[in-house]
Amino acid sequence: MTNIPPSLTGNEIREKFLNFFAEKQHKILPSASLIPEDPTVLLTIAGMLPFKPIFLGQKTPEYPRATTSQKCIRTNDIENVGRTARHHTFFEMLGNFSFGDYFKSEAIAWGWELSTQVFKLPPERIVVSVFREDDEAFAIWRDEVGIPEKRIIRMGEEDNFWKSGATGPCGPCSELYYDFKPELGDDNIDLEDDSRFIEFYNLVFMQYNRDAEGNLTPLQNKNIDTGMGLERMAQILQQVPNNYETDLIFPIIETAAKLADIDYGTAENKTKVSLKVIGDHVRSVVQMIADGVSASNTGRGYVLRRLIRRVVRHGRLIGIDGNFINEVAEKAIQLLEGVYSNTREREKVIKTELQREESAFLATLERGEKLLNEVIIKLKQDQKTVILGEDAFTLYDTYGFPLELTQEIAEEEGLTVDIEGFEAEMEAQRGRSQSAHETIDLTVQGSIDKLAEHIHPTEFLGYHEYQLISQIEALLVEGKSVEKAESGSKVQLILNKTPFYAESGGQIGDKGYLAGDDVLVSIEDVQKESGFFVHYGTVERGTINIGQKLRATVDKACRNRVRTNHTATHLLQSALKKVVDENISQAGSLVSFDKLRFDFNCPQALTKSQLQQVEDLINTWIAEAHTAYISVMPLEEAKSKGAIAMFGEKYGSEVRVIDIPSVSMELCGGTHVNNTAEIGLFKIISETGVASGIRRIEAVAGASVLEYLKVRDNVVKELGDKLKAKPEEITERFANIQDELKATQKEVENLKQELALLKSENLVNQAQNIGEFNILVAKLDNLDAKSLQSAAKKLQEKLGNSAVILASIPEENKVSVVGVFSDKIYQEKGLNANEYIREIALACDGKGGGKPNFAQGGGKDTSKLEGALTIAKNKLIETLS
Repeated sequence: MTNIPPSLTGNEIREKFLNFFAEKQHKILPSASLIPEDPTVLLTIAGMLPFKPIFLGQKTPEYPRATTSQKCIRTNDIENVGRTARHHTFFEMLGNFSFGDYFKSEAIAWGWELSTQVFKLPPERIVVSVFREDDEAFAIWRDEVGIPEKRIIRMGEEDNFWKSGATGPCGPCSELYYDFKPELGDDNIDLEDDSRFIEFYNLVFMQYNRDAEGNLTPLQNKNIDTGMGLERMAQILQQVPNNYETDLIFPIIETAAKLADIDYGTAENKTKVSLKVIGDHVRSVVQMIADGVSASNTGRGYVLRRLIRRVVRHGRLIGIDGNFINEVAEKAIQLLEGVYSNTREREKVIKTELQREESAFLATLERGEKLLNEVIIKLKQDQKTVILGEDAFTLYDTYGFPLELTQEIAEEEGLTVDIEGFEAEMEAQRGRSQSAHETIDLTVQGSIDKLAEHIHPTEFLGYHEYQLISQIEALLVEGKSVEKAESGSKVQLILNKTPFYAESGGQIGDKGYLAGDDVLVSIEDVQKESGFFVHYGTVERGTINIGQKLRATVDKACRNRVRTNHTATHLLQSALKKVVDENISQAGSLVSFDKLRFDFNCPQALTKSQLQQVEDLINTWIAEAHTAYISVMPLEEAKSKGAIAMFGEKYGSEVRVIDIPSVSMELCGGTHVNNTAEIGLFKIISETGVASGIRRIEAVAGASVLEYLKVRDNVVKELGDKLKAKPEEITERFANIQDELKATQKEVENLKQELALLKSENLVNQAQNIGEFNILVAKLDNLDAKSLQSAAKKLQEKLGNSAVILASIPEENKVSVVGVFSDKIYQEKGLNANEYIREIALACDGKGGGKPNFAQGGGKDTSKLEGALTIAKNKLIETLS
């Protein structure tokens, strides 16, 4: 019998992988955030993504070799999660990387050594693939490693040639597969048979650059990029049938199963699918929130919200009632905290976000059920029998309503669902998901990137210098590289050294000018592109050219204002932690010349008292004149001293620390005051919500406070003049005006209702008597919904055992309709005001509802009102007769 490899836990696999490559002189680096620096992707989707600038040659690596366990999120195959053995949204990619150091021989030899000697996979259970034209890799596997030729499979470009896009770095790859059924032999091996083979390790040999014409040229520095799926290796070594039943995920599944009172082992397949989805997605959402993602309707926030909703929906499918997500999230945190400590550190933020999203979505699901009911009523009115695929998909995607449940309810009503239309909508969304989230673009884009191959990164001297002589290294006009630019040209410049701060860490770029003999260039903005400072400006006078030396001068007044605002932002974060919650953390910021903006994680709005306390505390620190100490130190030393690091920021081994003793200590590359007294004053302008669980404070500091107060003072003076009141009397005068207005509005409302009752008096004689019941269906002109409601209730009281339906067109393209039925009509005849009003509203392109004896609704299509009322009246007559 073929040997079986020894079982290892997921944590042991990760540790052994990293330690193996550490012994091979690789630097173990921590996982990068799931929020990538790369703007071309929403989330970190591959282990190599954090090294993209190095592979592009835009950044010099700190180490020639590195190894990581990188957390990743992918959603392009979300519908396969739980249905296949190894599709996930969250996964860990173990990788080893060489930046122009070793290449194929070492990568292949170490891959084999790791697989067979460290993880002790039997050699006879390993099959490898190579690119069909890569004779070198084939020969290494056959001659140096000793794998039989039959177990080295040549494959095409689609499978074994890695590329990032149409152009850019690329190269062949070689993949290692584990064979679950080696007894089937080596003849006619089909690596597409995933019941027999699982790919567990991919070695990418990045050795070419592909140009726009498709030509391949060897890279000067050849790189190695590898990836081993931790979950896949755990499945192999733990000898379980799929990735979900490994110790990385199965404890979460067991927690969910217990909440649903289900035994996973004996559960039917569709129940197991739901449990697997919960197990997978909960890991994803915990990690995303821990890294600073908040649920929203756009970008990565939408990805998070969608995953949370899928967890809740699958919980309902297996019978879990009410809120449950935090119980399974706690199990996920327990499994992850040993490796990713921020999951426990941000436990409160994670659970608050999940609780809020879950509660909101449970309410949304109920709305979905109501929407389906409205769709069915409309279909029956139109005498149709098929629920459109588009409607079924809206229910599924927007309201989390399972397709299976839509089909079941439709069948009960004698209807069917357009499954093909549903699948078409699903495929369209899947395509949007892939294009939006799953592409890594390593293509060297733009003239600046191309120029960067021939020049050195910009030397920034602006912390201490406001003016220096610089040389133009690169020059662009309208995005194209040029040798010179004349007066009037909008230009982008790269200098060999600069005093200008480039936008980074929330602080905007400096303004200023470049000057020389009869030359003047105004600089409006500065941006950083992989170590190059790009100065955006206008040639105001003369002609500039590459190689020219000019005097670069920063606008000192603007710099001082931004320094003031940046240090004030640090004080604001510290004050929020002291006054509101120690767990508050930054979720974004903007430091400009005229104001500052600070986004932070907080589940509810701050009270007026809290805002005042924050503002007072900051102004106290300013008045106390605390010195700001700026130093550079190793990252670990800074963290050990308590320096705060920001989410989404990537730090090198050496970091810059802004320390205001007893007040604030943060890692920051921005410009700051030397003493808090330089700030002068601090004033909060507003506090608002910008996303679920994210609050925003806008404030001014320094000279901007005076400008802000001038505007406010002018407003107060103008109000005082108009109200003929002193500043201190304005509030009281305004309150009196509000009271007067409320009284007037109430009087108008009463008059409207009296008018409605007068109009309705004339309708009593129009009521139709059917046996012991009266019915009245009529239209009154120009009455608002409230007046219509009063009239209908009064008429129903006068008519006794009756059904009254009144409608009005209060304004253009607006329908109001009200129904009031007596209790006897509902109880004895089964007539329901809710059903009648909803049908009328739907006919008028609107919606409505309520209780059996009182309901109201509205619509937009006024042309359909008369017909809908006639149908309702005839139906009442028919039923009561």
